[in-house]
Amino acid sequence: MKRLLLFALFALAGCVAQPVSNRAPEAQSSSGGDSRAQIHTDLAANYYLRAQYAIALQELAEALSADAGYAPAYNMLGLVYGELREDQRAEENFRRAIERSPQFSEAHNNYGLFLCQRKRMKEGREHFEVALSNPLYSSPEKALTNAGGCGLEQGDLEKAEIYYLRATKLAPNHASAQLGLAEVLFRQDRWLAARALLRQLTEQAEVSPQALWLGVRIERRLGDREAEANYGAQLRRRYPESMQTQWLITGQYDQMGSLL
Repeated sequence: MKRLLLFALFALAGCVAQPVSNRAPEAQSSSGGDSRAQIHTDLAANYYLRAQYAIALQELAEALSADAGYAPAYNMLGLVYGELREDQRAEENFRRAIERSPQFSEAHNNYGLFLCQRKRMKEGREHFEVALSNPLYSSPEKALTNAGGCGLEQGDLEKAEIYYLRATKLAPNHASAQLGLAEVLFRQDRWLAARALLRQLTEQAEVSPQALWLGVRIERRLGDREAEANYGAQLRRRYPESMQTQWLITGQYDQMGSLL
């Protein structure tokens, strides 16, 4: 499963949430903002990024020892346990973060993504909407993009398009929202529009295997064999171990993959 933090950094693989919101004004420490809890939570986020989950858990234990009510630490625990596939613990900790800070938008966003990745689409969208209802949320385009991915997974192309369009309106160069919207357009058989958006995306951001695979499928539909071959060659060269490359090699052109 993709690491949730990658949304901030971003690899175009999908919709990922961001734990580095430990200074969010809506998620203050219950004891007035204990700096030790914040420091250890920030360290945990860095270890999480490196997939050093055991050390991240140690740092989060230190954070909660400093302040047992520090909501961002529980949010990070949810992310770490989600990566470890300990779903019950992940869910418990996302809930704790939200209970301690009901307007903590990043926790709602992360929990919403967690739920969507586990096919609990309706519950996930509810948390995205809570995140979006907070006027203090500094990056609503993330929740909108995740909600779009949730709709895409459910096959609700109309709803997915609405969310992705809202995200791109707020952040025109938000790569994952652009990729999601291009995927929606492709699935709606609007291949020329999908091609134009994908070309715009590949000109301004590092190209992911998901984007290259979409390029292969778009050009195949449009009958441009040269462009199709170009995307395919890039996919083989840059991401030889990816599932998209395996689909290309085996001719599984109906495989779409997930953007969550």
